[in-house]
Amino acid sequence: MIRCTPKSWLSRFRKDERGSIMVEALITLPLLIWAIGATYEYFELHRYNSARDKASYTIADMISRESPTMPITPIYMDNAKIVFDTISNDRGANSLRISVVSFRSDKQEYFVRWSEVRGTNELVKLETADVKTAHDRLPVLRGGEELIIVESVSTYPSVFKVGLSDDLKIRTNVMTSPRFAPQIKWEDS
Repeated sequence: MIRCTPKSWLSRFRKDERGSIMVEALITLPLLIWAIGATYEYFELHRYNSARDKASYTIADMISRESPTMPITPIYMDNAKIVFDTISNDRGANSLRISVVSFRSDKQEYFVRWSEVRGTNELVKLETADVKTAHDRLPVLRGGEELIIVESVSTYPSVFKVGLSDDLKIRTNVMTSPRFAPQIKWEDS
């Protein structure tokens, strides 16, 4: 009868290399799968953010080219939201706020000429109280000069659970001035 003491058995077990690749694979495979998922998720987040930046710049450029004889209307705003959704390439919960802000040089304060919101998120119409003394957030304007502000908020739908929150908000903020006219008019029709 062959006796196997625990000490000799542990010694043989330590020297035996059969199955070591399987153990290494079991240890590293979950980490590798997580790394591939995280790489994809962060790339997708960057693409998602970039698409919203491009859509916001496009809307700001559209509005900046309008003439005073053709005011912005609610139908125009609805169509601008459709353009935003088309460029951003998703049918998610996007919210879009377009505001025109002017500057009073006599009082050294900003005021909102008009502001409109389209979409489903938490954005609300911009009020004069929100921008009245926003000298640190808004560019320097001359008296009567206008500034077009296009803001969007979207909820990023994560594909993999790699450490991002489930309700990650992507915010864009684009500012431009009117190109061909001194002001952009709003008309409720």
